[in-house]
Amino acid sequence: MPGPAAAARLIRRQPSSPFLLVRSTAMYHSIRTVAYEPDPEEGPWQEDLHVLQLGEGLHQELMRRQDRSRSGQSYLPMARLHSLLRAWAPGVLATGRNAGSDGQLPWLYAREPVPLQVLAPLLGTWADTLAADRDEVDLEEELWSEEEAAPLVLPSWETERIDLTETTVSPGGTAEPLNRLYRLLPEAVAFHLAGEPFRTEGGSLRFRVVSSGTGGVDLVSWPPLRYEHRKQTWYYSALLTVTVHTVPFAPRFRVHVATGVRRWAGLLDIPRWKLGGATVLLDTPLPWPEGPDQGYRLMVNTLGYDWSSKEVTWKRRSPALLLPDVDITRRFPEPEELFTSPEKWLNGRQDVAAGIVYHPVLGPHEVGAGLMPRERAGLDTWIGQRLSPVLRRVADLSRATRRNTPSLLPRSTKRSEPGSREAQQAIARRTALRRALDGRPLNVEILWQSPQTRDALLAALPKVIGLAPGSRTDEGAVTSWTADGVRIVVRTRPAGALASALRLSTDRKRRPAVRLAEAMTERCAQVAEADGGTHDGVSLVIAEIAGKAHFSSLPDSDPKHALRLAHGRQGRLTQFINLPESGTAALEHRADWTWLDAFRQLGAISPPAHRAGAGIPGDLQYAALWLVRYTKDGPTRSPVRRLVAVRVRPDSDSGTVEGWDAGRAEWVSYPDLLLSLAKTDSVASTDLEREIRTVLFQLRDRPTLLLVNSGNLRQCWPHLRNGALTADMLAFGTGPQQRLAAYGDGLRMVLVRDENGRGEVPEWYAHDESARIGFSEGVWALTDDPHNRVFASTTSTPPTAARPKGLLKLAPTEGSRIAPGMTAWNPRLLEVTVLGCGSSERSADRPVDWATLTHQLRYHDDYPPLAYPLPLHLAQLAKEYVLPLAPWKGRRTESGASASDSMS
Repeated sequence: MPGPAAAARLIRRQPSSPFLLVRSTAMYHSIRTVAYEPDPEEGPWQEDLHVLQLGEGLHQELMRRQDRSRSGQSYLPMARLHSLLRAWAPGVLATGRNAGSDGQLPWLYAREPVPLQVLAPLLGTWADTLAADRDEVDLEEELWSEEEAAPLVLPSWETERIDLTETTVSPGGTAEPLNRLYRLLPEAVAFHLAGEPFRTEGGSLRFRVVSSGTGGVDLVSWPPLRYEHRKQTWYYSALLTVTVHTVPFAPRFRVHVATGVRRWAGLLDIPRWKLGGATVLLDTPLPWPEGPDQGYRLMVNTLGYDWSSKEVTWKRRSPALLLPDVDITRRFPEPEELFTSPEKWLNGRQDVAAGIVYHPVLGPHEVGAGLMPRERAGLDTWIGQRLSPVLRRVADLSRATRRNTPSLLPRSTKRSEPGSREAQQAIARRTALRRALDGRPLNVEILWQSPQTRDALLAALPKVIGLAPGSRTDEGAVTSWTADGVRIVVRTRPAGALASALRLSTDRKRRPAVRLAEAMTERCAQVAEADGGTHDGVSLVIAEIAGKAHFSSLPDSDPKHALRLAHGRQGRLTQFINLPESGTAALEHRADWTWLDAFRQLGAISPPAHRAGAGIPGDLQYAALWLVRYTKDGPTRSPVRRLVAVRVRPDSDSGTVEGWDAGRAEWVSYPDLLLSLAKTDSVASTDLEREIRTVLFQLRDRPTLLLVNSGNLRQCWPHLRNGALTADMLAFGTGPQQRLAAYGDGLRMVLVRDENGRGEVPEWYAHDESARIGFSEGVWALTDDPHNRVFASTTSTPPTAARPKGLLKLAPTEGSRIAPGMTAWNPRLLEVTVLGCGSSERSADRPVDWATLTHQLRYHDDYPPLAYPLPLHLAQLAKEYVLPLAPWKGRRTESGASASDSMS
């Protein structure tokens, strides 16, 4: 990190303060992304690959065998076979998509044809798992028996010259790779990188390819590195993840390479039944003659506890199940042995090794996550050299503006002064709270388990809003404050059984969603029974509960979501604080943040005044959309899709934050929005695009900046896909594109995108001519073209994440310090696309002004820089109240009708 001398602005507070905010802008003039693109000066990247189809005859025979197993599937479950082929068939580069549903589609891509005597045993062993009757003729013999003609044969390999940079350009000007390149290109890039070691002055690392078949490809350094600490050896590797992406309106697509650390479990100090599904990477040599992939790949498997057999087994179609049938000369790890002795197999036995990928559920790990920017820069240089000349590094981004932050409160030299920053913050919070309450009293109930937490919360409240200590009544059970138009009444009582673990049915024949719904409904009834009565005004409950680890012994037993749902049905907002435990932040700090998050739920928050330029309308309002998407792995194990729309009017005298209530078809206060989400038992399938158009119509009364996370919303609004974008145009469904002004003359629209769990935006670091490496906040762009629409937003590093310079984890060099135990915090880049700009008779909008405004909305006096602009942040957090329950027989719905039993 840059030293203090390089800081342009620095605001410090005591470490105990929750409102600690450091704005440190080193004087970097450019940042570099770990992203690469086709080099137009070098022409296409072409390779002669061998392509194989299943063929109609073989596909039908495999489907026939599957039908005999009464699976009822209309496609072949080829995930296990593909994993086996990628790891053990020499020369295989990638597997095609949908080959299991159509034998005429490309199935395998290889750098050289895989011999039939290699492919047939792998295919035959896998095919045997499809058939119910193992006495049938062995498919392997059918495929390549020399003694008699095989009724079925594999189609022959065909050679195809494939351009790994082949591109089409959308009508809106976005370059898109051919669809198959999303799989082929990451594999090709990964093999290029695995071909040579990464060398530094301190040593070298060799990488192995880890393919999942879903698009992205990992590389891990192998064998693992060691870190001796606390009389134990901790294992870790460097991690690279290669993915292919597009950028709105960019003339070339991108290859992103994310960097990090892969940690390995050397000890599993947990009960077997807590092992839900751990990833295991298996290192085993090819059982065939020396091939081009020898020592290049690791095989992906899943290890977990099977409740039926009460044993640790290979799960989720792990190819390790097939290895003993394919290679009878080697000994492979048994699941139980791997569970009891993971370190032994991590170090290898003979020529076979296996590593269990670490997850926090497995216990603590002394190696910190992430890499420092200096090591990322070193890897970036090596990657660029390995990929040249077919791919080149994307050009550096330069500053688009120097207006990095809004009008935040200035630093005070003396914190005790009346005009200090802390005092001004307290006044601002109290003012926002008064506007949000709009004359109504705030009734707070603290459900505590530890007296120190109760006392810390009572002491923190007047401090954060600048009030004198409250007057206590009722023998200390009730405390109240009245000042500056704000009345707050706080009641306290023990949480008791309400904060205990949920009691779930042990009948595992019933769906987990149903058992969880029953347990949550039971807790809702307990809360209703213990209700202390209703109060006028706005109601808030602060509940003290144990941390997640306390409930890990029984899945779904954490009462947090049940308590939120229960109190929401009673018309009360909820905020939680964890019990004091070792390793957690100071109680005073956590108490302050608890009130701050409670004020956010009350809508008592507004963005500071921006400094984005005179071209921004003075009466501008902000709107944000967020799609809540839960699968069966969601908080209530019930899938749901629900649109959340939030509106923020900074100049409003009352109700600065509002949400769209689709049921009432009107804007309501933000807390009313949250409560309406909690009271909705289930959400019917709706036309979400129509709902979005309805919201846009309700924003036509004044200039509006609409903020959307394209990665979040494009599932229900496909026209937000990069290849479908056209500047200043919108489209819905099958309708034509229309000018943005058709949805309101004052409408401006900005799309933001983060990595979205898929590496959609690249990692980055700042650098300068003096070879300094670090981070820098600001708005960045590839060009100073005033018509440019795509920018990057980066924020400062929080003080708690500051690290000394020169720390390395992978290969220490002279003058550096090896620090595997350090956690590397890296500010994430947010892609900002100004999709819609307006114009007037006076002048046209400048896209950079709207990008700057979006960037500044990530800053607030009370918070470290946010991941999203504040209105979008509020819309996203509303998902905490979307808690649908699965129906079951006999359960009564909100309307009193009996719920369907069809889902149980």
